[in-house]
Amino acid sequence: MGGKQDGEEAYGKPAKYDPSFQGPIKNRDKPYLLYFNIFSCILATNVITVAEHGLQCPTPQVCVSSCPKTSWIVSPSEYSLTVGDVFYTKNWTFCLPGVPWNMPVLQSLQQELCPSFLLPSSPALGRCFPWDNYTTVPELPGIPSNTSIIQGISGLVDSLNARDISIKIFEDFAQSWYWILVALGVALVLSMLFILLLRLVAGPLVLVLILGVLGVLAYGIYHCWKEYQVLRDMGASITQLGFTINLSAYSSVQETWLAALIVLAVLEGVLLLLLIFLRQRIRIAIALLQEASRAVGQMMSTTFYPLVTFVLLLICIAYWAMIALYLATSGQPQYVLWAPNVSLPSCEKVPVNTSCDPMAQPMNSSCPGLMCVFQGYLSTGLVQRSLFNLQIYGILGLFWTLNWVLALGQCVLAGAFASFYWALNKPRDIPTFPLCAAFTRTLRYHTGSLAFGALILTLVQMARVILEYIDHKVRGAQNPMARCIMCCFKCCLWCLEKFIKFLNRNAYIMIAIYGKNFCVSAKNAFMLLMRNIVRVVVLDKVTDLLLFFGKLLVVGCVGILSFFFFTGRIPGLSKEFNSPHLNYYWLPIMTSILGAYVIASGFFSVFGMCVDTLFLCFLEDLERNDGSLDRPYYMSKALLKILGKKNEAPPGKKRKK
Repeated sequence: MGGKQDGEEAYGKPAKYDPSFQGPIKNRDKPYLLYFNIFSCILATNVITVAEHGLQCPTPQVCVSSCPKTSWIVSPSEYSLTVGDVFYTKNWTFCLPGVPWNMPVLQSLQQELCPSFLLPSSPALGRCFPWDNYTTVPELPGIPSNTSIIQGISGLVDSLNARDISIKIFEDFAQSWYWILVALGVALVLSMLFILLLRLVAGPLVLVLILGVLGVLAYGIYHCWKEYQVLRDMGASITQLGFTINLSAYSSVQETWLAALIVLAVLEGVLLLLLIFLRQRIRIAIALLQEASRAVGQMMSTTFYPLVTFVLLLICIAYWAMIALYLATSGQPQYVLWAPNVSLPSCEKVPVNTSCDPMAQPMNSSCPGLMCVFQGYLSTGLVQRSLFNLQIYGILGLFWTLNWVLALGQCVLAGAFASFYWALNKPRDIPTFPLCAAFTRTLRYHTGSLAFGALILTLVQMARVILEYIDHKVRGAQNPMARCIMCCFKCCLWCLEKFIKFLNRNAYIMIAIYGKNFCVSAKNAFMLLMRNIVRVVVLDKVTDLLLFFGKLLVVGCVGILSFFFFTGRIPGLSKEFNSPHLNYYWLPIMTSILGAYVIASGFFSVFGMCVDTLFLCFLEDLERNDGSLDRPYYMSKALLKILGKKNEAPPGKKRKK
């Protein structure tokens, strides 16, 4: 098919391309597709149903040479006639191919080999679409009540669109997958370069970001002042407007802009005062960011550790899903009798929806399509209640293992970066394989501590899940006071979860440094941070601002490059680098942007863990050491210079500066 081939050639040899080929010979004179029951397309308008039927309308279809021009409905008097008498004598080729002439019409209808009605149609998109101005809907079994021709056409178009869109999406991914991988590679390189270059540009970058925030606030103050002047001269006051639920109306009164001006001015003043009085701590934060960049540069393998965490999380989720499926299918299966069309006269006496045995012999029934189908698993009884409890236990185990895997990653990274900080002579004293050593040490000595911290977090998360479940169940019967109380409870649990995550993170760092149990490490970390609360706040906000800018930079660069490339707006590219022809150019662009965000988040999460670890090490270094020969400082020379401290030189030797 598709090529001319000599008769003496053996099967399997390549055939030459035939440009005159027009498709299979048997259907060349039947270019249109007729749907037996277009109203069944209405039931297939949701995504799940469409997918179950292969993105097609769940009704028989046949190729025809021309669409029906008149309406026709099979009459009960024609049930006893043959297909040839009803269809073939009228030159109607609307039955499926191969239907014999002498088959009874009733049998052909029951087996859905021939249509039970025809509607006047016109060809469009290679299919027969009924006329939308034809309002008579046949009253036959299988046609839902209160339906219209427009609904049937709409359902058919929806199914065609779903199938067409899915094919186009697949084609776009097939055409652009390698360019998407290139975009993700660019995101990886940009993320790594941003982290490594922070040792050089952290100070200027933080300064530019702070000045940018001040500039935005200053412009906001100026804009609010200009709007306030205009409205003041016009005499627009809130006393004239009064109270209204239209919030946009308040933008036309002077008091709104005056209040915004005051708020922005206060924020600007507070920020300036903080910069003046906290400049020393900002310098310390910048020095720690530079030191974290050096640490990541010395241990590049740490940047890829999130892949290990990702794989472990997938394993935990897959194991839980398998156990949940086994539990869900552990009940007693129930089978019932089912028929596709119970409104047929031959199906009225059939006990539909009654229990049946699927292994028994099929029933001799005149009801077409009658079968014993699976309905579900028994949901009552002691065994089922036990299974439900096991499902709850499984969800608890899922949360616990997921939190443990995340805790393992944090402790391993903390151990690797702590070995960098506590190396007196860097990089000579840094272990050869710090990440592998930290991973082995964590699994051998700290598994129980991580599990205990993960359990505390899991209990809070389970409490939130139970609260959300209760809120969902009783939402319709709640009064305003109950909703307010429920909202307060959910807010408190959310805050508690955030606090426990913060405490666990720092506890894992102390575990990696000293190897003590979870409770002691959590207490020591919390007290250490409380003694240096100002430094904690400054470092946290500076780091958040810097990492936010880094994510914005990486995602923005990848998004802009992807947009110009996939839309063909980069001139001068050779043929090998031309953008592919796509149906939806935004699809690879959004995929590249999402992938770039995930990659940047993974890299910057490692960097954030490095900053937190070095910060706790720095605080411990300040409290436990004094720069003497017995207790020298382990911090970098830049931090020593900022703090005005130094280590004593060994006798008879001068320390290199």
